[in-house]
Amino acid sequence: MMTIGITGGVGAGKSQILSYVEEHYNCKVIRADEVAHLLEEPGHECYDRIVAFLGTGILLPDGAIDKRKMASVIFADEEKLVGVNAIIHPEVKKYIVEQIQKEREVGCIDFLFVEAALLIEEHYDEILDEMWYIHTDIKIRSQRLAESRQYSAAKIADIMGRQLSEEEFRRHCSVVIINNGDLKTTYRQIDEVMGERK
Repeated sequence: MMTIGITGGVGAGKSQILSYVEEHYNCKVIRADEVAHLLEEPGHECYDRIVAFLGTGILLPDGAIDKRKMASVIFADEEKLVGVNAIIHPEVKKYIVEQIQKEREVGCIDFLFVEAALLIEEHYDEILDEMWYIHTDIKIRSQRLAESRQYSAAKIADIMGRQLSEEEFRRHCSVVIINNGDLKTTYRQIDEVMGERK
């Protein structure tokens, strides 16, 4: 089983690419965002630590974390954002390492893909066989975000300004997939790369 990390800037179309590999290859996809949401549910150590750090004011009546409240608290306070990330990110990585080990033991799939926005920053190269960068031109990414998420130009610029540069993504990833809108071309690139790994 080969493990592959997928990363790229916001609006690069990573979800589209992962849907394609799920449909066409004997693989499993782990999305770091989904893992984080799972670990933030009651009953997990991650949940307990977040509530202890931010207080019970972020909880819904049923005890679950109110994601909107938590977001408004942490994005208004850099220290709290750093603190919550320091709780969540290592736990997500630990969970993913455990899943990789389980899949290796079971031996049913050929590939395991991990999608994470902070794949490089969180040093996923330490646990994955290789990392792919999904490149999409900034103009196209901005257009996608404006249309699909109704983000303002200022919000898009702010998000992109906080992400890694093109050079950093390329420096850390051994495969670059160009995803500028022609899906046939994108899928052909994926098939070529996957064909080399069989």
